[in-house]
Amino acid sequence: MGLRIGIAGNIGVGKSTLTEHLATYLEAKPHYEQFQGNPYLQDFYRDMESWAFHSQIYFLIQRVKEIQALATEQGDIILDRTIYEDAEIFARNLYRQGKLATRDFQTYFELYETVNHLLPPPDLLVYLAADVSTLLKRIHLRGRGSEQQIKPEYLGQLNQLYDTHMEKISHTIPVLRIQTDELELTHVKDRDIIFQAIKNCLRKNDSPILSTYFQLLPAEK
Repeated sequence: MGLRIGIAGNIGVGKSTLTEHLATYLEAKPHYEQFQGNPYLQDFYRDMESWAFHSQIYFLIQRVKEIQALATEQGDIILDRTIYEDAEIFARNLYRQGKLATRDFQTYFELYETVNHLLPPPDLLVYLAADVSTLLKRIHLRGRGSEQQIKPEYLGQLNQLYDTHMEKISHTIPVLRIQTDELELTHVKDRDIIFQAIKNCLRKNDSPILSTYFQLLPAEK
């Protein structure tokens, strides 16, 4: 099995864009998050309290299937979104908001932890971070209708969960945190900065110390 790099980050931060360009740069295969197909999604948006558990279970099952299928593929793969975010960020936020009952969240999380222990972790997690104002601008620019009503408070809640979890998981998986507010992923020079940081992290991962939290904080332009 080849190299596995997971791209993580909040809604609109640029995961798909980086996945595409990094895959080209590393001559790897990109694997994108699947937005369609959840039979509970329409019910979830209509009544989150009643359908949050069903929807999250479906997403978790699909993610496990994807990772199992990719485990048999040869060559390097860049993953747009990871299984950790489904549970540690989005499901946990639903629970905090009262959209997911305590009993349902505990059952869901026990299932997540069980299957997560059976799956191979990525060699590196690239965490794209951005302030809420930056996320809102990028969400507006890409123009997905379903995202235009996302509240700043919601993005802020997700940012807090991302920061907390990425620091925590760095004790078991190498994490590169990139603050992207001053970076434009469609610009070659900015992508080159990110690519070089990723290459440096992968070199360091050859050492005996695998649990590391790297950071790239570009200066303001």
